This record gives sequence, C-alpha cells and structure tokens, in this order.
Amino acid sequence: MDFAQIDADVRTTTGKGSARRTRSSGKVPAILYGRKEPPLALSIDPNAIVKAMDKERRRNTVFSLNVGGHAQGPLTVMVRDAQISPLSRRIEHVDFIRIDLDEEVRVTVPIVLKGTPQGVVLGGTLHQSVHELRLAAKPGAIPARIEVDVTELGIGAVVHVRDLKLVQGLRPLLHAEDAIASVMSHRDTPEAVAETAAATPAAAAAAAPAKDAKKEDKK
Repeated sequence: MDFAQIDADVRTTTGKGSARRTRSSGKVPAILYGRKEPPLALSIDPNAIVKAMDKERRRNTVFSLNVGGHAQGPLTVMVRDAQISPLSRRIEHVDFIRIDLDEEVRVTVPIVLKGTPQGVVLGGTLHQSVHELRLAAKPGAIPARIEVDVTELGIGAVVHVRDLKLVQGLRPLLHAEDAIASVMSHRDTPEAVAETAAATPAAAAAAAPAKDAKKEDKK
C-alpha cells in the first residue's frame, strides 16, 4: 500500500536555540519516537506535511518518512502530536511515532449516518449518540470515516456498536451494546424530556395553593 511521502533531515543539535534556527530556515523541529528506538531529532518542511496529509484522514494519515542521513530506508510513521501557533495556525513542532504495518494502532474515526430513517418519515427524531468511534486498526485499514445506513430504522429502533459493518482489520474499542444512533418519538427526545422535567416543578407549585385552599375550606 502506498502512503504519503515526506522527507526530513536529522538534527544534530537540540534545545531552544536549535529549534529557533530550524524555524528560521523555513523548517520546523520534529521528534521521531517509538519501536523501542531512541528518539530521533529531525527538521522538516511544515508545508510538505500539510500537502502530504490526507485531507479526510488528517491525523490518521500514514506517512512514509525518508530521513536524510539515516541508515534505514523509508520509515512508516504517523503524527502523534503537533504544536500549532494560535496566531498563525502554522505548524511549530511535530512528534512522529514509528508504526508497524502488521500491528494495530488506536485511532478515532468520525461516524457518518446515511439516509433518512423510516421512523423520521413517520414523525420520529433521529438521535446520534456517538459521533466518533475509537478503533484499533491495522495502519493500512484505517478508514476516513465509518458510514452507517439508517434508512431502515423505525421509531424506537437503535443501531449498536455490534451492528456496524466493519472491514477486516478494524476492531471497535467501545462496548458492543453501546448505542450509536436511534429514532425516537418526539415525546422521548432529550429536548422533550427536559421540557417536561422543567415544567413539573412549576405545575406542582401552581397546584399547591389550590390544595391548601381545600384544606382551609374543610376546617
């Protein structure tokens, strides 16, 4: 499987001064971790990272990293963390993690509901409980998203984690019984339940004087 290609150089010096000089040259400092290897200080073009990054997978992009001056061939890596400037929104520092194509990595993937449920056509409301799914996945199997067809859902029907149709190499990290989405009648929606709960104390308070008045009449 082909992965996004990026190049980096080994940094022979570290510390704030080295990082400042790296940024002055138009690159950013980076560190490569993982696979029980000592951390490796790198410098890399931040624009090359943005250009190579999969626009849908983003942080879940798998890179083939060519390190100049490094004895090993291209390394398979993912971004573990990135420091972004709050003002310019440009990358200031990147941490990479070495990965093995035969071992699972843990990622978070968006869940996208597809279609209009039958229950919604009948007046129900579609409620999505989980918007992102934690997965253990082989690097080559990481999807951009998990799509769930909800067109067959009637009122009261629920899609659970166990119902997801995942390709081989993906393992959900949520409980099989956890709900992903459901179609609720309007009176059961969280908004309707909250409105009922909010109205109940007021209704009780309004009824209280009437009860007190009846007690006075009996006396």
